[in-house]
Amino acid sequence: MFGLVFRGDRHVALERFPDPTPGPHQVVVEIKASGMCGSDLHSYRKATANSDEIIGGHEPSGVVAALGLGVTGGVARVGARVMVHHYHGCTTCEHCRSGWAQLCTNGETEIYGINRHGAHAPYMLVPADTLVPLDDRLSFAAGAAISCGTGTAWGALKRMKLAGRDTIAIFGQGPVGLSATQLAAAQGAKVIALDVEPARLARSKAFGAAATINPRDGHVKDQVWELTRGKGADKSLETSGSSAAAKDALDAVKTWGVATFVGLGAEVAFDVRAFLGKQITILTSWSMSILDQKDCAEFIIERGTDIDSLFTDTYRLEQAETAYGNFDRQIGGKGVFLFP
Repeated sequence: MFGLVFRGDRHVALERFPDPTPGPHQVVVEIKASGMCGSDLHSYRKATANSDEIIGGHEPSGVVAALGLGVTGGVARVGARVMVHHYHGCTTCEHCRSGWAQLCTNGETEIYGINRHGAHAPYMLVPADTLVPLDDRLSFAAGAAISCGTGTAWGALKRMKLAGRDTIAIFGQGPVGLSATQLAAAQGAKVIALDVEPARLARSKAFGAAATINPRDGHVKDQVWELTRGKGADKSLETSGSSAAAKDALDAVKTWGVATFVGLGAEVAFDVRAFLGKQITILTSWSMSILDQKDCAEFIIERGTDIDSLFTDTYRLEQAETAYGNFDRQIGGKGVFLFP
């Protein structure tokens, strides 16, 4: 089979790999959709490729195609529609047992698409315990989104304990930020969406944002204060990875507010004296647990949320060079590779 490899310096290639065969407690997933995530751009933009050839892609969904020895019952059955939680750890430490394999205390975390082969290929080999059921009411593309980008937004909203009466300022309206806007609005929260691209702000309105701000107009804090009658937002979420946005996310929240950061690349710095009197809480949020991934899918079904509308671009794997070239410009929505 052919799989996508990030070659560095904004180049990708389709390389030939052996078709995977499942070992004990493993399954092969026939990939039907593999999403493009903003974190892929870090690998895409690197000056050089990794020394090991790793198939990229960490937003997998598809159908179980083969079972290894010892795999029985549950979602792990041939023909089952599944997502993959794209982390795996030792399975025995406290974090792995609670569904947070990315926090494995024994240092055995595997991240698919990063240090283990990912989903930008027709087939993917994973441990059976990484599988998450994909309901028939969700498309494979929706499953791919929930497997990272949308799931990351869900994990952050859960971590900050978003409530329906809250006003939340969401910085960045790329795939993660737009997912957060959609999910927060579905929970009843008032969303203030921020982005420097007018097209993304327009989409955020369609996804439920009550108000929008373009930081290029300046005075972000003043605009947030005006929209919240001088109080500030209850919560803020920074998804863009911009250090300027990170500062604004801190300034945007009210006294006792919560600022949460998921965007990779931002540097967060502040003068303690300036914030001491605001009693704010600062959080980081890394993706979601495997249990949260399942909960996210169930919430989307219950609320009838149109996750498929996140996708503005669909590609075949052989269009990978074009796909990542378009994605690199970061002016559109979310892209996904679809497989027959």
